[in-house]
Amino acid sequence: MALRTTPRTDDGSTPTHPVDEVLSPPKLFGTGLQHVAAMYAGVVAPPLIVGAGVGLTPGELALLISASLFTAGLATLLQTLGVWRIGARLPFVNGVSFAGVAPMLAIAKEHGPQDALPVIFGAVIVAGVLCFLAAPYFCRLVRFFPPVVQGTVITLIGVSLLPVAVNWARGGSPGAPGYGSTKAVGLAALTLVAVVLGNRLLRGFWQQMSLLIGLAVGTAAAFPLGLADFSAIGDAKVFALPSPFHFGGPQFDAAAIASMCIVMVVSMTESTADMLALGRIVDREADEPTLAAGLRADGLATAVSPVFNGFACSAFAQNIGLVALTKVRSRFVVAAGGGILVLLGLFPVLGSLVSLVPQPVLGGAGIVLFGTVAASGIRTLAEAGMESTSHTILVSVSLGVGIVPIAVPTFYDGFPEAVRTLMHSGISAGCLAAVLLNLLFHHVGSAGRSLQGVPPWQSSPQPPTGGS
Repeated sequence: MALRTTPRTDDGSTPTHPVDEVLSPPKLFGTGLQHVAAMYAGVVAPPLIVGAGVGLTPGELALLISASLFTAGLATLLQTLGVWRIGARLPFVNGVSFAGVAPMLAIAKEHGPQDALPVIFGAVIVAGVLCFLAAPYFCRLVRFFPPVVQGTVITLIGVSLLPVAVNWARGGSPGAPGYGSTKAVGLAALTLVAVVLGNRLLRGFWQQMSLLIGLAVGTAAAFPLGLADFSAIGDAKVFALPSPFHFGGPQFDAAAIASMCIVMVVSMTESTADMLALGRIVDREADEPTLAAGLRADGLATAVSPVFNGFACSAFAQNIGLVALTKVRSRFVVAAGGGILVLLGLFPVLGSLVSLVPQPVLGGAGIVLFGTVAASGIRTLAEAGMESTSHTILVSVSLGVGIVPIAVPTFYDGFPEAVRTLMHSGISAGCLAAVLLNLLFHHVGSAGRSLQGVPPWQSSPQPPTGGS
């Protein structure tokens, strides 16, 4: 394979690799801000969802949002700049993982508002430590999470969250004033239309901002309807350092820990796939040491995040697409984006502006946001190939198992508490089913022997393709 030739500088030395190139401050800020714009909605959505599920006040919700921005910035800086063997040192963006939202809501429902966040934080800390310690070994074990399993789990993430968006579109909770009213549903529909039109009519940077533009349009329309609450701005501080364990010290519940560890394994799989893809895009191979360093950063950031009231951190795939689109491969650009996120997190008043968004508006945008996650899973399944009967059975059974707690939330109420917490989440239930079925079809007996010599990230035998 021929290597790409690179020009020489005047003194005959090899130029800096584009990944290590440091741009001028204005370019760093501008392109870094673009990465923040691409990921901002994804970072603030999980704390909005979990905060609403726990029943936080507007002021507490603003603090949770600020914490997520702050910890996402720290995680991104760790990935891009690196310390020792921690950090991929690629233009790799980290933020709050969507995969953890559904299990965290299940944990909140199981433990009640008072203990929900401490139990969640305790589970996230343990999951982060697990990720950090398992990083050098997971690169070899990722064959148990092939694209067909990844696609199934990602699809379930979106599907399990869509009912939350629909409930928001009606007003949030049955006891809320105007729940299910024409005003609430109409506001959600307006937001949905604004997001779709923004994505269709705008281009470049503004197209990437279409979700935020839709939220702004919906929130502006909510003011004359009396559906916007300004109390959060009055309660929020302009500047505040993060308060460690603001919602209470971590509590360690075995079932909750098991649920979040499953989520962490899924996130590690996604991060591995994203690093491999990003390495190809920036012409710097993501070899095994790079993968291990990136996963260590995921684990360390996740373990430290709850100290500052944040959640699990993992890769943001949309930013990989932004790198491919803009051709700006410098990791310092993404580091600048991480710095901007840290600053946003240090100013709670900025987080309070986000909490102004009424739940019907969030519901309209959530339909697009969560639907996009499900569509990403479907795309991954298509790439994995569905010609194989084993793949078809794996996906159909796993989706069915995952949809059970979504369709009938009380299905596991008669089971022991550990089972309830684990299986109340569609993503946890579906992931368990997918992994077990993948082991059965692709790793047991003759199927397992046929995988010898296959690279870990090409873990399941590809179905036969006709023609070429």
